[in-house]
Amino acid sequence: MLDVKMEGNKAIIDVREKVLRGEHPKDEVLDYVQKASEKTSFEIHLPLRGEPMVQLLKSIGMSAYIEEIGPEHFRIIAEKI
Repeated sequence: MLDVKMEGNKAIIDVREKVLRGEHPKDEVLDYVQKASEKTSFEIHLPLRGEPMVQLLKSIGMSAYIEEIGPEHFRIIAEKI
């Protein structure tokens, strides 16, 4: 199950622990994002850069980019327009 914290119209999704355990939550995240209402923004926290996820988000018409927070802590900032 995906852990999502909502702050207004921003969904904060932290999958760092899942990824570090060897899980691949890409499909869960993508499903959640696709079902979210328009004008929702997302912060997806990862232990790695997550370039493939950024490309997936862009392929479904979202704006998305990566910010480095610290060692093994990156976040994808995306917006569903």
